[in-house]
Amino acid sequence: MTITVLPIVEPDIKPAEPLVKVMNDQLAVLARELQDLHLKDLELMEPLFEDIVIYISYYNKQGIRWKIVNDVPEAAIAEVASQCDKLGYVRWKTATLNAFNRD
Repeated sequence: MTITVLPIVEPDIKPAEPLVKVMNDQLAVLARELQDLHLKDLELMEPLFEDIVIYISYYNKQGIRWKIVNDVPEAAIAEVASQCDKLGYVRWKTATLNAFNRD
């Protein structure tokens, strides 16, 4: 399974100007870590040819939220949820990305 974690910069979150670059850079680092370290085991999950795309974003100035934006097996969703829970990330529940909402 191919894992892609994309940092999404929310226009609603407006930190002080000096923090914008730092927060955006940190979000990119967290996306890479989630993809390359924490979700590495998903690469071996069947079916191997499928993709999983995850968005992460700040939901306030400190918190991170996540959302899977494509159809994947329940086992993959459970693994992402487990790893994100360990990291203190919360499930993305807003309609900001309504086009991708399956709820």
